Amino acid sequence: MKNSESLSEVHQSVNTSKRTGWRRILSFIGPAYLVSVGYMDPGNWATDLAGGSKFGYQLIWILLMSNLIALLLQSLSARLGIVRGLDLAQASRNAYPKWANIPLFALAQTAIVACDLAEIIGMAIGLNLLFGLPLIWGISITIFDTVLLLFLMNKGMRKMEIFIVSMVFIVGFSFLVEMFIVEPSIKEIIGGLKPSVLSGQALYIAIGIIGATVMPHNLYLHSSLVQTRKFERDEKGIKEAIKFNFIDTAVALNLAFFVNAAILILAAAAFFKNGLHEVAEIQDAYKLLGHIFGGVAPTLFALALIAAGQSSTVTGTLAGQIIMEGHINLRIQPWLRRLITRLLAIIPAFFTILYFGDDALSGLLILSQVVLSLQLGFAVIPLIHFTSDKKEMKGFAIKLWVKILAWLSAGVIVLLNIKLVIEEITGWAKASDGWYIYFLIVPLAILIGLMLLYVFIYPLFTRSKVRNNVPHGNALAIESVEKISYTTIGITVDFSKNDRNTIRHALIQGGKTTDYHLIHIVETAAARYHGQATMDHETLSDAGNLDKYCENLASLGYHAIPHIGFGSAAGAIAEISKSSKLELLVMGAHGHKGLKDLIFGTTVESVRHKVTIPVLVVR
Repeated sequence: MKNSESLSEVHQSVNTSKRTGWRRILSFIGPAYLVSVGYMDPGNWATDLAGGSKFGYQLIWILLMSNLIALLLQSLSARLGIVRGLDLAQASRNAYPKWANIPLFALAQTAIVACDLAEIIGMAIGLNLLFGLPLIWGISITIFDTVLLLFLMNKGMRKMEIFIVSMVFIVGFSFLVEMFIVEPSIKEIIGGLKPSVLSGQALYIAIGIIGATVMPHNLYLHSSLVQTRKFERDEKGIKEAIKFNFIDTAVALNLAFFVNAAILILAAAAFFKNGLHEVAEIQDAYKLLGHIFGGVAPTLFALALIAAGQSSTVTGTLAGQIIMEGHINLRIQPWLRRLITRLLAIIPAFFTILYFGDDALSGLLILSQVVLSLQLGFAVIPLIHFTSDKKEMKGFAIKLWVKILAWLSAGVIVLLNIKLVIEEITGWAKASDGWYIYFLIVPLAILIGLMLLYVFIYPLFTRSKVRNNVPHGNALAIESVEKISYTTIGITVDFSKNDRNTIRHALIQGGKTTDYHLIHIVETAAARYHGQATMDHETLSDAGNLDKYCENLASLGYHAIPHIGFGSAAGAIAEISKSSKLELLVMGAHGHKGLKDLIFGTTVESVRHKVTIPVLVVR
């Protein structure tokens, strides 16, 4: 791994030190807006619509409570990233044993898939409402938004933030107009801010709202995104960064609260008031808005839905990358990471439509948000532990009153989730005599509960023993350096203009006493199928060219041995390197990247992981 920083591609890519006044404050603005899109994604729409249509304004207080909890927890997440320079996943890997990070990663990845599932369904529904595209086709084409992520990552952090803020603006503007159209009751909205006891369906939807608002992957994301800002690492610089990031978080999350409240109020004013208490379907909301209010209301609704889904897709991918690299120290290409996550989300959505029809998607949306809420404890509890640790946070550990509020918030989330799990399992047991409930679901719920207890208890008793290990270990002392003499050096050639430079570098490494093994791989269809039995025109031509290189080197006083490989370039090069007992491999690189890597492949990178000898890459 070349870099150990969180989101190394954009780490400290936005310089704040050269700006003053308002420009300096604005240079910190951005990370929370990327986080805020997760608070207004299509999953929120489903829970807010269900809550507003079934219970009117009754659940607005749940939204407000969720927003206040989110503001507290996101500010803690930003503080962790600013002070310790670690994201939440990296801090977890340092604090918890290796075995514990595997289930923590699996649970966090489940949350990412649940979030992505909501975005897929939202995008598909939006496309269906605007253009009449069948839902199953809409879900299928969402796989191609990987290209959008690649484009935005290559353009840099600021360009990505501008794109996200533009999407957020579209969502916010759409609902501002919607509010003027539906004309809700201000008195009843204020009445909805009064807390009430919840049970049954109201509790299920309320927990879905909490899961859709306080999203676990956003805690990982925020702790990483704040590290894209470059500032002085002294006490004054850190204090300033914490303050400005809190302003960024407060403004962005209040905008998200406005959007969520607007959706719930829209459902209450348009549907609950008209006796339509079962409008949990986004499609029904779109149609009913057209019937009740007409005009641009349904179109704005669909446009906002697409914008929310697309922006959440980008941030969900970044969070997935952070979680994988942080918890299990595994870094793969962003496009592949995105593809895996998207496929894991597309498959359940695809089969839900095939077996249960389009109408089942709304239930799947709300379920995805409940799954998010169930995972929250595994992100929130470590976050409070880490930001309370005076040894690691130095003078920036959270104050006692903040710690009390944070633990109360975590307690509310965990207790509501426990109540929900018990109610749901009890309901399933009464409705069905299925053995799987007692032999699979109940033991799984107990295991997850025990894991949550472990996550809470472990740091309390092992704080003095916390492993403060860096991702790549500590620097070693460099002792006396002796010249390395290679007896066998491999050189990959492709008969392009790059060969001269590649061979020259190899000769410099070895001199005239070394055996040089010239390697060329034939990758034709015939070569892949027939292997060494291939005698097509390309193979014969390549063999002749290799012999010419060997003769040329012999005339200069070097000993060269030709090797022709067949099929997969990386596998064949690795096999020849092993069989020829090479001590060094010299390879030429074309220097292509981005989409060309997808088309032409990355042979050098693949070979590097397949061989155990040093590889010199010449460009």
